[in-house]
Amino acid sequence: MDLDDLHVVIPAGGAGTRLWPLSRASHPKFLLDLTGSGRTLLQQTWDRLAALVPGERVHVVTGPAHAAAVADQLPQLRHLHVEPSPRDSMPAIGLATAVVAEQHPDAVVASFAADHVIADERAFGASVRQAVGAARTGKVVTIGITPRSASTAFGYVQAGEGLGVPEAPDARSVLRFVEKPDEVTAREYVEDGSFSWNAGMFVTRADVLLDHLALLQPSLHDGLRRIAAAPADEREQVLRETWPTLTRIAIDHAVAEPVSLQGGIAVVPGTFDWDDVGDFAALAGLREPDDDSVWIDADGFAVSTEGTAITVVGLRDVVVVHTADAVLVTSIEDAQDVKKAPAAWVERGRPDLL
Repeated sequence: MDLDDLHVVIPAGGAGTRLWPLSRASHPKFLLDLTGSGRTLLQQTWDRLAALVPGERVHVVTGPAHAAAVADQLPQLRHLHVEPSPRDSMPAIGLATAVVAEQHPDAVVASFAADHVIADERAFGASVRQAVGAARTGKVVTIGITPRSASTAFGYVQAGEGLGVPEAPDARSVLRFVEKPDEVTAREYVEDGSFSWNAGMFVTRADVLLDHLALLQPSLHDGLRRIAAAPADEREQVLRETWPTLTRIAIDHAVAEPVSLQGGIAVVPGTFDWDDVGDFAALAGLREPDDDSVWIDADGFAVSTEGTAITVVGLRDVVVVHTADAVLVTSIEDAQDVKKAPAAWVERGRPDLL
């Protein structure tokens, strides 16, 4: 299927605090090679999208602290949008969408996070093509990941009836988005068969997304259009003046959830292996123990960025991480709680560890 109208947005933000001390505010997980592939998560995202669209149709949105690193890792990147401060995903995606719409009003815009791992790029491409086909009909489309387990770490999307779109034969209407469930509810969702994981991938016509924003978040819409419409030599000034006034909100809350109640959201299945590398439990399943790790009657995950030899004896499901200035020891079970560590060190007068 022809993808000549497709433009891609990569929001590259967040600190990845559940992967501290590998991921830091100044150098978050999307800038790291966490899988041992030789490419960072951002570069891997670029690589799989480059198979679908040329580089001149890829837009990256990031903060000022990471702009130089992003430009260095992606020398082919033409469109780098630097948001003055974090305002969550909707302003970031909306900014790039408004810029695209200024020159390409009929464009389809797809948003994919910079820090996800996807194994089967052929299957990913097939899902994107179906999503584009459904988006051309005026739907906001999400790619729902087929659950591998009854995970409580992700939100879920419930699919309804098929849409009958020839270019998207598997596209179905979305009945609802649901927040991260408890374990019992997650098992019910998986057994039901109509639920998929919400991976935060959205594909829509630029005009459709902006029209929804105009109705649901009018001040946000107007601010983004004002920035995008500014002359090139004035846009930076308009951005600095306007950005702090924009509503801080995620795309799920701004558009996906309310529009789903109106029947305006569709979902296509993503049958490929996907992971958001949300914590060390996820990372342990994606790469082998570090070369400097020795396991004796034990299992888990250990990594050293400084070449320090790590030996683990007699422990189960343990995580050991060594960097130049910090050591983390936790368990796979408690991996989600690692996010508390950076804030705790800041409270103890060590903001350098953030």
